[in-house]
Amino acid sequence: MQTLQTDIKYLKGVGPIRGKMLGEDLKIFTLRDLLYHFPYKYIDRSVVHRIADLTEGMPHVLLKGQIVAKNVEGSGRRERLVALFSDGSGVVELVWFNSIKVMDKRLLYNHTYTLLGKPSAFNGRLNIPHPEIEDAPTAGDAPLTMLPHYHTSERMKKHGFTSRSMGELVERAFALLGQVPVEETLPDYLIRRYNLQDLNTALRTIHKPLNAAALPEASRRLKFEELFYLQLDILRTTTRRKQQNQGYPFPRVGKHFLDFYHNYLPFELTEAQKRVVKEIRADLATGKQMNRLLQGDVGSGKTMVALLCCLLAADNSYQACIMAPTEILAEQHCASLQAYLKDMPVEVRLLTGTVKGKARREVLEGVAAGKVDILVGTHALIEPNVRFLNLGLVVIDEQHRFGVKQRALLWEKNLRPPHILVMTATPIPRTLAMTVYGDLDVSVIDQLPPGRKPVQTLHYRQNDRAKLLQGIRYQLGLGRQVYVVYPLIKENEKQNLRDLETGYGRMIEALPEYRVGMVHGKMKPADKENAMQAFKRGETQVLVSTTVIEVGVNVPNASVMVIENADRFGLAQLHQLRGRVGRGAEQSYCILMTNNNLSDTTRRRMQIMVETTDGFVIAEEDLKLRGPGDLDGTAQSGMPFDLKIAHIVRDQALMEVAREAAGDVLEQDPEEALPQNQVVWKQLRMLKKGQVNLSEIS
Repeated sequence: MQTLQTDIKYLKGVGPIRGKMLGEDLKIFTLRDLLYHFPYKYIDRSVVHRIADLTEGMPHVLLKGQIVAKNVEGSGRRERLVALFSDGSGVVELVWFNSIKVMDKRLLYNHTYTLLGKPSAFNGRLNIPHPEIEDAPTAGDAPLTMLPHYHTSERMKKHGFTSRSMGELVERAFALLGQVPVEETLPDYLIRRYNLQDLNTALRTIHKPLNAAALPEASRRLKFEELFYLQLDILRTTTRRKQQNQGYPFPRVGKHFLDFYHNYLPFELTEAQKRVVKEIRADLATGKQMNRLLQGDVGSGKTMVALLCCLLAADNSYQACIMAPTEILAEQHCASLQAYLKDMPVEVRLLTGTVKGKARREVLEGVAAGKVDILVGTHALIEPNVRFLNLGLVVIDEQHRFGVKQRALLWEKNLRPPHILVMTATPIPRTLAMTVYGDLDVSVIDQLPPGRKPVQTLHYRQNDRAKLLQGIRYQLGLGRQVYVVYPLIKENEKQNLRDLETGYGRMIEALPEYRVGMVHGKMKPADKENAMQAFKRGETQVLVSTTVIEVGVNVPNASVMVIENADRFGLAQLHQLRGRVGRGAEQSYCILMTNNNLSDTTRRRMQIMVETTDGFVIAEEDLKLRGPGDLDGTAQSGMPFDLKIAHIVRDQALMEVAREAAGDVLEQDPEEALPQNQVVWKQLRMLKKGQVNLSEIS
């Protein structure tokens, strides 16, 4: 008897070669995987269009007619099959650039076909490239009105493995399983409580809906299941971590913390910073391992909070480390901490790839002997030869830039896992935080220090370039400094983008009385550092750069950020770049430069940046416009399962319902022993089978 766990290669029409391709390209290894590979869209075939009514830009249309002429044109790479298709009301051109011989042989005259395709215009006339074409149904056939479309890879398409092929495999899978219902994955009481469709009906409907009205109920059931198990795994992980992971208690608020707070604090903390410090202090005193996410917009003072936490560790005889994603940011953190603590007996040292020889040995020896209280560095901190005497706190800055496995190595630096404080300047919408960071306690610094003026953001097009230069000159005349950021280092013929090297030359030419510096990721570290330091000291007034300055560079005198080809950056990245200015008391500006002709989506993105400086609003919009898979670091951030049908923004309300259901199950059955929930724990084990358990690593 066949089951959902049957290897996909045993399904008729698959075999070992296609089975290997399905596994590698779509992660389809079993019949279950195939049935959970859902259509991404449906074409309504209930309406047959007339060729006479076709216009450019229409969505997929269904036509019924005959081939009246066909010819293979061109040669080599330019070869194509062109056919004329008529339904009596008019004629439309069909074009194939691939599988030409197969299609030429398949297309017959005096034979009625149904055709599905998207009309487009070429050389002033309509055509339909690569339509789906099949024999018209006979009178006795029951037509499938909603045609499902499945994702396939480019490699699969080259081997003739199309969306239609996937649909045929799904039909064969259901036939192979016979009339036996697919085994239910949710307990009866949850299905009744939340008014859900049974799994068997939902799966068969999602792949072969009778009509559009049948889809919402099936979709809701499958989305609920997906979100329920996602949230159940996150909540179970959180509960277990809090029960099992003993941390190092930091009960003492001692001389280091109090001396710094009362005598050396360079500015008064905002109420938001004070609240967050209290939350962290409460965590550290419990004896349980802290796993906390600290969100704060650009310039909100996260580094000061991290420093206070490190002083709490020192007061309790523990070491702390701060891991940053770039050498520039690590060096800046180290320099800031050393400046703050210069009159205190707290040893702060730096460890990056460029710290070598005798200096490196001294740092490693100091860390191992416990003489270094706070070690600041890059991923160099996770190397095996970095041994702490007593590591109690790990601060990870911009954590999405580190993979889960990289961060996990920090856990091995002491007998018990140290307390973890994750910091991010990319505000995370609640919808994403509930899923990606659902096992972390969250603190938010939602207040900027007093005296900070919001950065004024302007959207300029190419024909505003004279106005841009005039504004730059005015700011430079006031003694301010300017960043100019480019998406590319060198000119690229394939992309119509402005590049850094050309821009650098033009800035020198346009501003001969000022010094212009340049920095990008491919420069030698020493050259990059010299360029950055010269800008910090005010020796250069304009810094032409790539996004290497996106994170952490702090030059209070810089008042203008120009972002060339701003439409090439995500909203979160634009917000990060904008955060490099506005750090002093003077009014600062961010200029978004784009081409004159923009798509509606690009115009909307630029408008959002102009309208708000609230990072949380921007992050929410970014998520809506781009989807979670495009956000920096989401793929690395520890989501337990991929979402195949649910969407964490569009399905926010359903996710909250699923989280409530998961919480109820966990609360009533913490030992996972109740008979009515055995189907739940069995399904969760199946979903997690073969996964490396890194979900506890923040």
